[in-house]
Amino acid sequence: MPYGVTGTTLPVMNHLPPPAEELRLLDAELRQLDARRAQLLARRAWLVATLQQARQQPQQAWAQARTQPPPVAWSRPETAAPSVQNVLLVLGGVLLTLAAAVFTLVSWGHMGITGRALVLGAVTLAALVGPALLLKRGLRSTAESVAGLGLALTVLDAYALHEAALAGTDGTGYAAAAAAVLAGIWSAYGLLPATAALRLPLPCALVAAQFPLLLWALSADAGSYVISAALLVTAGLDAVVALRVTGASVRICAVVGGYGTGGWGVLGAGWLSVTADGPGAAARAGTLLLLAAAIALGAAWRVSGPGVRHALGLAAASGLLTVGALGGVARFGVPAEWVVAVHLALGVALLAGLRAGQLLPDAVRHGVAWASAIVQALAFLWALPVVALVVMGPAGWLVRVWSGAPADARAAVAVEAPWPSDAAAAPVVLLMVAAVLASAVRAERWRPRARLGALGLLWAAALLLPAILAVPYLAGMSVLGVMTAAALYLGRTTTSGARVTALVLALVTAVDLTLVSLASQTATLVVLSMLTALPAAASWRAGLAPFTAPAALVHAAALASAMGAAVDWPPARTALLVLAVPAAAALLAPRLGAQRATVPVEAAGAAAGLLAVGLALTDPPLLALVLALCGVIAAGTALRPDRRPVGYAATALFVLAAWVRLAAWEVGTPEAYTLPVTVPALLVGALRRRRDPQASSWAAYGPGLAATLVPSLLVAWGDPQWTRPLLLGTAALLVTLLGARHRLQAPLVLGGSVLALVALHELAPYVVQVTGALPRWAPPALAGLLLLALGATYEQRIRDVRRVREVLGRMN
Repeated sequence: MPYGVTGTTLPVMNHLPPPAEELRLLDAELRQLDARRAQLLARRAWLVATLQQARQQPQQAWAQARTQPPPVAWSRPETAAPSVQNVLLVLGGVLLTLAAAVFTLVSWGHMGITGRALVLGAVTLAALVGPALLLKRGLRSTAESVAGLGLALTVLDAYALHEAALAGTDGTGYAAAAAAVLAGIWSAYGLLPATAALRLPLPCALVAAQFPLLLWALSADAGSYVISAALLVTAGLDAVVALRVTGASVRICAVVGGYGTGGWGVLGAGWLSVTADGPGAAARAGTLLLLAAAIALGAAWRVSGPGVRHALGLAAASGLLTVGALGGVARFGVPAEWVVAVHLALGVALLAGLRAGQLLPDAVRHGVAWASAIVQALAFLWALPVVALVVMGPAGWLVRVWSGAPADARAAVAVEAPWPSDAAAAPVVLLMVAAVLASAVRAERWRPRARLGALGLLWAAALLLPAILAVPYLAGMSVLGVMTAAALYLGRTTTSGARVTALVLALVTAVDLTLVSLASQTATLVVLSMLTALPAAASWRAGLAPFTAPAALVHAAALASAMGAAVDWPPARTALLVLAVPAAAALLAPRLGAQRATVPVEAAGAAAGLLAVGLALTDPPLLALVLALCGVIAAGTALRPDRRPVGYAATALFVLAAWVRLAAWEVGTPEAYTLPVTVPALLVGALRRRRDPQASSWAAYGPGLAATLVPSLLVAWGDPQWTRPLLLGTAALLVTLLGARHRLQAPLVLGGSVLALVALHELAPYVVQVTGALPRWAPPALAGLLLLALGATYEQRIRDVRRVREVLGRMN
């Protein structure tokens, strides 16, 4: 910019306004401030008034709350009005009934005959007429209460009539007639148009109707048959009422009465059938049971809809009653042992109801089928003890081994228990039930199971035949052997359920055959040989091996024991024969085709090994040999990659064998027992440390060192000689030096501890002498010096910590 321009342009560029303009601006600003101040003052006045009003309102509310009473809190009723009403009405009716009873029983004698009749008649008539009037006014509950009072008064009228005019009559007969009359009167009263809405008269009439026939039979001394018939007829009438009447209360009373009187009638008729002493008495009791069956069947036929379950139960009861009735009569025409078979035949005949098709309702047909199934189940339970005797009875030969062959198969099974007199029908019963299972079950879901059950029953029947027919001893064992072979052959089927069933039957039969053969030495050896060969031959099939291979090994162990006993070997020497079984198991387990058979075979071999050890317990040298051989077998098993852990068992067996041998030599030195454990353990630990350098020395060397050092230390402390402590101390010193050389904690700690304890044991007498030679003040002084040294050390450590803290502080 040129120099001459500055002087002319600076006055124009000044930013201050002229004085007039600045005054105008100041006045405008002051006016705005005055308006804002007025607005703020107004707002302040409004806020002050609001706060004063807010302070006055709580005080007025508090004063008003103190002067006015608290509001009334209405509580919700705990009981509904209809409930209170019913309780009051029932209670009133009960009290009036009690009052009437007291009047009739107590105050009756103070009035004349006319007065009594008028009072009771008037009160009863009023009580019976009152409900009709109350129903017209809509007071239903009150009408029910008054009606109940009227019904109770009629009972009192009947009692009063007997006491006043008919006192000489039989009480039971009069009660029967009164119950019948009251039932009729109450029924008529409940059916009248004016009182038909009442719920109480008809159920009460039905309750009263339960007693006339029973009381009449009791009054006439008619006997048990008539009493049972009266109960059954009453139950039939109840069934008719329950099926005809639609009222819920009446039907419930009828059902309860029918079940009650019918149940007692059936019990009475059944007892008469069981205790009948002739065909005539049995026929009369059977007629009663057939009557009960007809009532139940008729009720089941008519029941439908929601009562299908009742129909099913009634139909089943009808079938059972029919079987009981006909069987009770038939038992007088057949031998005693065939009574169960006759009942079973009648039960099987009930299955004809299944063939009736549309002639019978489904519920009835199914109920009859259930009745047949119950009869068959009861017959099977009757035959089950005979089967148990044949299977478990030969166990009595365990305490009579090789005492001599019995005369026949029956004597072979009935060793300790007597033979049942009615066992002849057991096979027939089993065969009949098996035939039903095989032919009557049609459902696809249950048919395979029913056939397996039939197979088991056929097996049980065949098992019973030799004993029932009392065939010769050898023939009976031959039958059992054929059954075992047949069951094993049937086990070749591909169906899992059938295979398991056949194998179970084969094993049970084999056990029974083994027990029976114990009576004779020759029979035992032959049977055990056969039972070893048959399962072994069947084990080549993969599906049978998990069951048959262990069974063959078990019988082979038993055969080895029997052979040793046959040649009069002692049990310890027989154990060497038994060891052939675990050896064979160890060889065969990995070679069987079925992977599932490996573990069962090895378990059977281990059990045979335990048997061998148990047999050799009485002879320590042979026991050591048996343990060593078991160790060899276990070591051979451990060579398999999947059985490496068995090596621990092999080591334990070798150690036990060595210990038993040392004990047989009467060796008392503990190192002879511990060193055979320590050396292998240390070798194993060294191999582990070489493969895994991070392994702890306690896990590698601790068990092996402790196995020798600890027992030797315990013996050394009680050994008065110097040889053992010297050798133990030397060994502990070497272990300590090795631990220090290789920086291993376990050898260092164990060796040092044992060395210190051995040194303490050896120097203890000299320490005692030195302690006795010192004055009495010496021990306290030594203890004080020790404490001072510890205190000085502690102080030194604290001072070092303070120095470190100061250095760190200066660094900050």
